[in-house]
Amino acid sequence: MEDEVMARPTKYPRELRERAIRMVAEALEEGSYDSEFTAIRSVSQKLGIKSPESLRRWIRQGEIDAGSRPGKTTQELAEIRELKRENAELRRANEILKSASAFFAAELDRPHRF
Repeated sequence: MEDEVMARPTKYPRELRERAIRMVAEALEEGSYDSEFTAIRSVSQKLGIKSPESLRRWIRQGEIDAGSRPGKTTQELAEIRELKRENAELRRANEILKSASAFFAAELDRPHRF
């Protein structure tokens, strides 16, 4: 997960996110916790991540990016956001052109005095 393709700027550095994900995976492999939820909650607390839900989302997105879970990858989500932004910009430009076209058409229909 790279910073430039994330949904929004995060207050947690990429290195911390990666470390947290790795710690949860290692703890589960070792059998240190009885559930993933417990491991996520514990690692979140140890690393000062305010919401365990944030870490859970990072783990799930990592699984999607790795191809082990269905869903849209980080790259696909970034492309969709960019296309939506571009689509909105094109719609605005189209509205401006429609308004200009209507204005000039009205000017052509108006009788001119010489």
